Amino acid sequence: MNEMLYALLTEVTGRWKADIIENYLKSEEIDVVLVQEAISHVTHITAFAPVKIYVPRDNIPRARNLLKIFNEDQDQPKEN
Repeated sequence: MNEMLYALLTEVTGRWKADIIENYLKSEEIDVVLVQEAISHVTHITAFAPVKIYVPRDNIPRARNLLKIFNEDQDQPKEN
């Protein structure tokens, strides 16, 4: 049996957030695949539907660390 090449990194709510994380990981040279299954009856993607973010299995430890750093940066108060 072949092992899957990609593993689930995380799931976020909203394509916009998934796109930001995708661009961040790609800037660190990690390939990303986004999977969004919630499609409405009129064939457009719902803005706040869950999106699963997959990365190559070999990059999971590094991607998790980068995601942790990304989330910590988002939680920091902004200085004026």
